[in-house]
Amino acid sequence: MSTPQYQPQYQGYQHPNMPAKTNTLAIIALISSFFISLLGVILGHIALNQIKTTGEGGRGLAIAALVIGYVSMALAVILIIIMFTTAAAYQG
Repeated sequence: MSTPQYQPQYQGYQHPNMPAKTNTLAIIALISSFFISLLGVILGHIALNQIKTTGEGGRGLAIAALVIGYVSMALAVILIIIMFTTAAAYQG
């Protein structure tokens, strides 16, 4: 009589305490969104796409980069409009 051999029922076991790797592009997007807003927005969208396909971590970082980038671009546009309207008011 032979003893049954243990056969695992799953493939690709990953240790449960291992955190998911953070997407590098999400980190770069967050940092660049403070200095160059448009670059942060572009990299944030690319990072979100990579995170969706690879399953890496860093989704929150990419979303934060998008929020910071879009808000700072909106503030820049509002500031430019205010500057032009103020300059036009002093001209006429």
